[in-house]
Amino acid sequence: MQQNKLLVTFSPHERDELKTDKIMLYVVYALIPAMGVSIYYFGYYAVKTYLLTIIFTLFFEAAFQKISKRKITLHDNSALVTAILLAMNLPPSSPWWLIFVGSFIAIIVGKQVFGGLGQNPFNPALVARVFLLISWPAQMTNWIKPVPITQKFMIDAVSVATPLGQSKTEVLTYGKIVSSEIANVSNLFLGNVGGSLGEISAIAIILGGLFLLYKRIISWHIPVSYITAFLVVIIPYWIFSPEKTLNPLLHLFSGGLMLGAFFMATDMVTSPVTKKGQVIFGIGCGILTAVIRLFGGYPEGVSFAILIMNAFVPLIDYYLRPKSFGEVTSA
Repeated sequence: MQQNKLLVTFSPHERDELKTDKIMLYVVYALIPAMGVSIYYFGYYAVKTYLLTIIFTLFFEAAFQKISKRKITLHDNSALVTAILLAMNLPPSSPWWLIFVGSFIAIIVGKQVFGGLGQNPFNPALVARVFLLISWPAQMTNWIKPVPITQKFMIDAVSVATPLGQSKTEVLTYGKIVSSEIANVSNLFLGNVGGSLGEISAIAIILGGLFLLYKRIISWHIPVSYITAFLVVIIPYWIFSPEKTLNPLLHLFSGGLMLGAFFMATDMVTSPVTKKGQVIFGIGCGILTAVIRLFGGYPEGVSFAILIMNAFVPLIDYYLRPKSFGEVTSA
C-alpha cells in the first residue's frame, strides 16, 4: 500500500520518493548508537524501559485510531520514534506505571487529539516528559549509577546525582559549586554518567545526528544555531562566575542538550519550515535552555525550551513565509 509523503515546506514543492515511514526508520537507525550505549550501561533497566514504552505507545496509537474510526497508521513508524524518544527522556529505573502514563500523554494528548501525525503543535515525547516531571518529580529524577554490562547485568541499582542536578543543588544550597570534580568530559562523552537513557552519551547522539544530516533528514540550521546560542550565553556567565556553574564543555555534553538539538528540536512537524525560521527557532531554544539552567529552579532546561519555542513556530512561519511567485509587495 502506497503511503502519503510528508511535505514540510511551503509551495512550490520539490518531490522525491522518500516516504514518511522511511524517514522515521532513518530516525530509528540514528538512535541505535544511543540505545546501545544505554543498554550497555543500564542493562535490564534500559531494555525494560524501551520495550514497555514501545508496547504502550503502539497500543495507544492503534487503540485511539480504532475507537475514533480512523485508519490505523502504525506502519508509518512515527509512534515507534515517539516511543524511543520518550524512553530516552525517562530515568532507566522508571516504574511501569510511569511509562504507561507517559505513553498515554505522548500519543493521545500530545499527538492524536490534534489529529495525528503532522498536526500536533508540540513534540509528543517532550509533552509527556514535562507532564511526568511536574506530576512525579521524585520518580523522574531517580537516577541510577551506570555499570557496564560486562561487569554486571544490573538488577540492584545505586542512586546517583547527575552533574547538572548536583551543581544546581550546591549552588542553591551554598551559593556556589563546592565539589572539586562533579564530572569529567570523557565520561559524559562516552556515557559513563547517571541520567536519562538518552542523556548519557554525547558521542552516540552526535553520531546519530550526523547520520541524519548525511541522509538529509534534518539540516544543520537548528542544531548549529541551538548549540551556538547556548554557548554564547553560557560562556560569558562562566567566565565571570565560574563558581556558580559548570564549565561550558560539561554543560554542552550534560543532560539532554545533544538529544534535544539533533532529535527533538529538529522534529519536522513542530519546527519552522524555512531555513531562516529554523535558525531563529534554534537560537530561541539555545537561549532559553541556558537561562533555565543558570537561573531556573530546574537543573535542565531542554524540554521546556523546545516546547516554548514550539508554540512560536506558527508565528515564525507566518512572518517568514516566502512571497508567492508573481506576488506584488504593497507599498
